[in-house]
Amino acid sequence: MPDPQNSSLWRPPLRWLTIGLTLTVVATAFEALAVATVLPVTSAELGGLAWYGWTFSAFMLANLVGISFGGDAADTHGPAAPFVWGVALFSGGLVISGLAPSMPVIVAGRCAQGFGAGLLSSVAYASIARVYAVELQPRMLATLSSAWVIPGMIGPGVASAVAHYASWRWVFLGLAPLPPLAACLVVPALRAQSAPPTRPKMSSHSDALQLALGSGAMLYGLSQQHGLLTLLLVPVGLALGVRGFHRLLPEGTLRARQGLPASLLCMLLLTAAFFGTEAFVPLALKEIRGQPVVLSGFALTTAAIFWTAGAWLPLRLAARMRRPQIVRLGLAILMLGLALTLAVSLLAIPAWLIVAGWGVTGLGMGLAFTTLSAAILEASPPGEEGATSASLQLTQVLGAALATGVGGAVVAAPFAGEPPRVGIGVVDLAMMSCVLVALAIAARVADAKR
Repeated sequence: MPDPQNSSLWRPPLRWLTIGLTLTVVATAFEALAVATVLPVTSAELGGLAWYGWTFSAFMLANLVGISFGGDAADTHGPAAPFVWGVALFSGGLVISGLAPSMPVIVAGRCAQGFGAGLLSSVAYASIARVYAVELQPRMLATLSSAWVIPGMIGPGVASAVAHYASWRWVFLGLAPLPPLAACLVVPALRAQSAPPTRPKMSSHSDALQLALGSGAMLYGLSQQHGLLTLLLVPVGLALGVRGFHRLLPEGTLRARQGLPASLLCMLLLTAAFFGTEAFVPLALKEIRGQPVVLSGFALTTAAIFWTAGAWLPLRLAARMRRPQIVRLGLAILMLGLALTLAVSLLAIPAWLIVAGWGVTGLGMGLAFTTLSAAILEASPPGEEGATSASLQLTQVLGAALATGVGGAVVAAPFAGEPPRVGIGVVDLAMMSCVLVALAIAARVADAKR
């Protein structure tokens, strides 16, 4: 259980754990922003626009399975071992992608990265829930969001320059050493943690695999142009995925029951809206607006910086607003940013406005995301921090995976156009609809313990 005596993130016994987890986020942030920036170049060189959405969805679906394994391992054996495995798989996936001769191999590398990232994120969230006092958890979450600032400022720009002057391959290969370097500081701090004295109720790995496979089958069916295959795979995949979802998450999540279930569903919709749009911002700028990759880099950088600013706002607003109100405010700001992003993607207005639009989106995301994460972690029963962190991560990853996968199928569909102007418009409108649903259920989000 969190120790009330731990009054600072940067003093013993929390200092090295805080530094280590922050450096781990720095490494993964560089990867996320750099890879998203250069994927349009990768796709153009290797061919196969139909695989574009899968580079995101494969990462996310494998991430989902890694979360289940990581959460269970952290609860039963301690966090060090799953963290080491996560680093090995994450860096190995970067190497596979950097050497890939085709887009399917890129997708395979992204699967390895995703599984490793799932292990890493489960360990991080379980450690926050288990070790940090309740009053420090929102501050630690905001600190981890702040770890995106430097990667956000230089990652997309550096990735653009590397892709332009050398090769997109060096973006993947150059990032591979970063997670092992961060692990040198993290692992000693994690070894100081032990598993809980009692074994919690375990989430089933088979359920996580069922959810990932069902989601993957549904998304693959949607991407096919053969009607019979679509009619077969989509309902089968949907049935498998819904069954796994019900077994992995608290009862009442799909009904947005008051408290933890509604908070988890709101998180799923939030991440779907943000990442389902972000995945196609670089593609829209390059293919529809004819803009250089560097503009996408600036937009992603601005969003990362404003996300960080938004992540700290709940600490100031908590005295005047309740959590559901803060979540609503974040969602409203997010909707404004998405609307401006859609306008820039499709209309003949200055393309540089994408920087402002995506920055506003990042601000709303940081505000809502951090507030929801704190609400979910605070609701964790003692000894089940890994399971609760797994539920939190699962909703984040599943929302992003489904949104990017469906978006990829839409953008590659015949009606999307060439360039895919109609497809991008449909995707962005669908993501805005997710925000509207989230706004409708935000009043049921778990409030802070007073």
